[in-house]
This record gives sequence, structure tokens and C-alpha cells, in this order.
Amino acid sequence: MRLFISIPLEDEPAKLIADVQKTLRQQNVRGNYTPQENLHITLAFIGEYNDPDRVMAAMSRVRFAPFQITVDHIGCFDDLWWAGIAESKALEALARDLRRALAEADIPFDKKRFRAHVTFLRRAENMNALSVPKQIKPAVMAVNGISLMLSTRGKTGMIYTELGYVSAE
Repeated sequence: MRLFISIPLEDEPAKLIADVQKTLRQQNVRGNYTPQENLHITLAFIGEYNDPDRVMAAMSRVRFAPFQITVDHIGCFDDLWWAGIAESKALEALARDLRRALAEADIPFDKKRFRAHVTFLRRAENMNALSVPKQIKPAVMAVNGISLMLSTRGKTGMIYTELGYVSAE
């Protein structure tokens, strides 16, 4: 099972990102666009791991209050495009505490430094003379919980299925 823990996007920031994707498509940028329903912030990528109940138990040990985040800028690195999240101490603390809980439970995860973002385009091609603003209209959303997600490859791309959810307190 290919697993990750994430914050799914609410409608407003997902629509904002979908509009940026539309702008890129109109400028003939090709690549692997993330479907709007798959947009999320990855808190911890676990990868191949066959014990989702153990992951849920670790997630349940992390206590956090509801908080808000803001999607407010666009960036790219080589052929990968992402939407950035404004600095949030609550989000940083959640990611840190979650990763600590996974480590204490001996659950393997990608230990790359957490950078709050939403990937919306991979393997972008034909990016000459693009006109895409780096700053976008801010979209605020509430974070009321975190999801354990299963990632499977479908005929037309990745399919994400929520296996469990932990609510903020």
C-alpha cells in the first residue's frame, strides 16, 4: 500500500489552483496536471507500508487545534509547479509533531524537510515566455483534521482514497 498523510484542500483554494492550471493550459503548457479532487498538502509521505491501522494510531496521538492556512503564491522548480502556503506556525508544528509520532511508532516516512505546498503540475513542457503571476489572490481555508490516504495508479493517473481521518480538537 502506498500511503501518505495530508490535508485535503477546501473548494476555494482548490478552485484558485484550478484557475492557475487553466491559465497554463491556455498557454499550451503540457504535463501531468493534478486533478482538482486530488489537490492536497502532504504532511508525511510514507510510501509502501501495509499497516494503515498502525499509521492511524500514530496520527491519533497528535493533538492540534483547528487553524487556518492561506494559499497565496505560485512557484516552480524545473518542471514541477506548486502553490505555496503562507508561513504558518500551526502547520509547521502539526507536520513536526506528526513526523515525531511516526518515528516513535517506527513507521518509515520520507524525511525530507517539510515545505508547505500543493503540487499541481509535474513534468511541465513548453514553458517558454509564460505569463503566470507568482502572487495570487489569497485563499484562506480551515484545517480541521488530517487524512491518511492510499495512492493507487489508475488508467488516467493517480487515484487517492481516504483510509482514515483524525479531527482537530
